[in-house]
Order: sequence, then structure tokens, then C-alpha cells
Amino acid sequence: MITALHSLVYAEDPEAARAFFRDVLLLPHVDTGGGWLIFKTGPSELGVHPSRWEHEGQRGGTDQRYDVSLVCDDLAATMAELAGRGATFAGAPVQQEWGTTVDLVVPGARPIMLYQPRYDPPALLP
Repeated sequence: MITALHSLVYAEDPEAARAFFRDVLLLPHVDTGGGWLIFKTGPSELGVHPSRWEHEGQRGGTDQRYDVSLVCDDLAATMAELAGRGATFAGAPVQQEWGTTVDLVVPGARPIMLYQPRYDPPALLP
């Protein structure tokens, strides 16, 4: 039986990234030894996207194989709360068909998308 989804963030500076998830996002965590923190991320969901697509006359594609995003229920309030703890964002929020997104800067790693979905997230279903 699958009990959880384990995601990985690869960082040039893992200690800075771990401190961000611990001190700015306030994610509960355990130290598995030697400062290797594993964070609780709460409910999760998994989407499967095509690597090549055509939509409304436009074609696209990606070489990405996996992606991690953070979901919130009020993007403006979440951004304000995180900024109050020192978080920064790469650009302004962007309206997408499926939600509103912004890139959350993770020190020592690549930005992670933070978004407020326009759909009912299956991660929150009973």
C-alpha cells in the first residue's frame, strides 16, 4: 500500500535550502542523521503531464521529468506571510487556466512554484 509521496529538491547549497524549508516555510521535520532533514509536506497529489503537447494551435514540450510545486488556498495571503519570514519571489503572480502561480525563491536551490489552484485539489478530498 502506498502511504505517501516522497519528493526531492536538489540544491547547490542543501543547508541553506533545508534552513529555508525549516525556518521560513515552518515545515515539520525529522533529522535522519547528520543534518539530513526530511520534511512533512502534508497532503499530496500527483499529476501526469505529456512531455510534448499541442493546445489551441500552439505546440510545446519539455525535457523535465519531475517537478515539485507547493499548493496554497490564498496566494496573496501566503505570499505576505512568507515574505514576513524572509521569503522572496521571482516575479509577480501569473494567471494560468488552472490557477495563479508565482516562483518562490529557495536559497541554495532553484525556485519552486507556489500556486493557488482554480480546481478542487484532490489532495484535500476526504
